[in-house]
Amino acid sequence: MNHLFTNTGSASFTEFLGAYAPNLLPTREQALAAPVGDQIPHATTIVAVTCAGGVVMAGDRRATSGNIISQRDIEKVFRTDDYSCMGIAGTASMGLEVARLFRVELEHYEKTEGRSLSTEGKAQRLATMIRGNLGMAMQGLAVVPLFAAYDPNAGKGRIFSYDVGGGPYEQHDHHSIGSGSIFARGSLKKLYRPDSTPRDAVLACLHALYDAADDDSATGGPDVTRKIWPVVAVITEDGFRRLPDEEVAELVQSMLEGRMTEPEGPTAPLR
Repeated sequence: MNHLFTNTGSASFTEFLGAYAPNLLPTREQALAAPVGDQIPHATTIVAVTCAGGVVMAGDRRATSGNIISQRDIEKVFRTDDYSCMGIAGTASMGLEVARLFRVELEHYEKTEGRSLSTEGKAQRLATMIRGNLGMAMQGLAVVPLFAAYDPNAGKGRIFSYDVGGGPYEQHDHHSIGSGSIFARGSLKKLYRPDSTPRDAVLACLHALYDAADDDSATGGPDVTRKIWPVVAVITEDGFRRLPDEEVAELVQSMLEGRMTEPEGPTAPLR
């Protein structure tokens, strides 16, 4: 039996895989001869908002290759464990790989150590994985995630953003990444309310994605004809919950009805 399977010196699945089969790690792939970023599908806008007792994350469903819509129903928000999730922007294929590996990384640590990583520990583990992809990022295959979790020690939701060098940077109240993030952040600044209910936080995220799609061609709005809705996740002390499409559809319909009379969306009161 390979000694790596009995060596308990590290609780990191990534380190184990790097020693046993490094070719399976996306970060160990051979450097590309030339940048090909524009030729590969890219995921776009992700938003996250803290709320009373938790955090909400939502992502649009569009992937683009240059100026072409390469996929209309890609999923960019993923459960990573019972109390956390991540959304991806940047190179879609690399992002999907990192999301899967990160989920296994957290599961492996919990099975090996008999306990879950702290919220800060999870954020740092993801930072290490992103940092390992720096070489590919310089070739145009950047992965930029957004990490959100319910912190049982603090009793609240927390949000972490990253750059291609790893980060991480804790964001307070709300944050957005991706090509439509500048428009989504402007919307969230207007709509965010401290201690909002999870439902109100979900609506704020849906409005932010709508505003991003209104000004950014790479961000897809809700597709009513094809019934393609944003992926929305809510994390509280009860754990991770992905909202079913039927529930998201009802909230989207409510938002669209309001937009019929207020095309620019709800306004924030002046104080």
